[in-house]
Amino acid sequence: MLTSGINFLNFKKKIKDKKIKKDLIDLINKNSPIIQSLSKNYKDKFNKSFLNKIKKNKNYRLLGMGGSTLGSQAIYQFFENTVKNNFEFIDNLQSKKNFNKKKYTNLIISKSGNTIETIVNANILIKKKDANFFITENKKNYLHLLAKQLKADVIEHNNFIGGRYSVLSEVGMLPAELMGLKSKNFRQFNSLVKSKKFINNLINNVASTIYFIKKRKFNSVIINYDERSENLFKWYQQLISESLGKNNKGLLPIVSTMPKDNHSVMQLYLDGFKNNFYTFFIVREKSSEKIDNKNILKSHNFLKNKKISDIVYAQKKATETVFKKKNLPFRSFEIRERNEKTLGELFCFFILETILLGRSLNVDPFDQPAVELIKKETKKNLV
Repeated sequence: MLTSGINFLNFKKKIKDKKIKKDLIDLINKNSPIIQSLSKNYKDKFNKSFLNKIKKNKNYRLLGMGGSTLGSQAIYQFFENTVKNNFEFIDNLQSKKNFNKKKYTNLIISKSGNTIETIVNANILIKKKDANFFITENKKNYLHLLAKQLKADVIEHNNFIGGRYSVLSEVGMLPAELMGLKSKNFRQFNSLVKSKKFINNLINNVASTIYFIKKRKFNSVIINYDERSENLFKWYQQLISESLGKNNKGLLPIVSTMPKDNHSVMQLYLDGFKNNFYTFFIVREKSSEKIDNKNILKSHNFLKNKKISDIVYAQKKATETVFKKKNLPFRSFEIRERNEKTLGELFCFFILETILLGRSLNVDPFDQPAVELIKKETKKNLV
């Protein structure tokens, strides 16, 4: 058990590592700025009056690259069946003809305020009839100057929170509030660090991952059985790749969509090269579509009265059984409740996991120097 809302099975091989426990205690006790954003004590840079002002429209468009929008996309998709407002995410360069002509509230997000793709998309999208709001650092940058020109509100992006770690700050929580969710329910750090089960599972998980890396298993494969969590693992991909991929070290996160990938890459996972370790993920839905019994032939009577979720869960358990027989290393997340608290716990777990892995690998999990080189070269080519 990870928490009351998440049934968690850790990797079978238990590795003890006192350094990881020491690093975690140090991280908690020092109350680092990144940790502050996970805490219930974090003070958002927006208030109720601002929310009421921005909530007037029902169509929202978020412009931003990488961590500026990935967390919001994960939240929106995870709860898309209950979110009433319409959200669109512009997270890549697009042609003007692909944009909808509705009246929007635009939320333009960039920590630096100078992200080229965001600047270009804002130039194409922003119209006088739209309401525009910005999230960026409190310093002179392109988005600040543009906001001033448009007489638009600017919410400060704390300079100590990098984009990929910003999901529980204003960057992710303002959109969450606009979706009708409660930001305070996402921030579970304070209660989680008091849970021995959570702490022990986190430490054991990081220790096992370091063991796999030493055994040259560099591919972290997500076996995802929840179609509404695909964006969660796009967020996870950036978090792991950008934080740890330095100094010839790192992990390659690969996401498989199940059960579809049973019919493509699963054969490779089971009988191919052995440099992978795996994460199974499923959400146990309480309501799910039932099979129409009248179209079931006698040979498949075992499918009668079954829900789609029953079949998906049976496939997940079957795959885990085969993985055990093949002695393939895996952990498993089984989500019992689809709510803010549970998703907040997952965000917190993966963020803490990443920071601790960075410390164990002796890399800085908070920078991305190689990507900055591409930004500089791009600017040279355009000048």
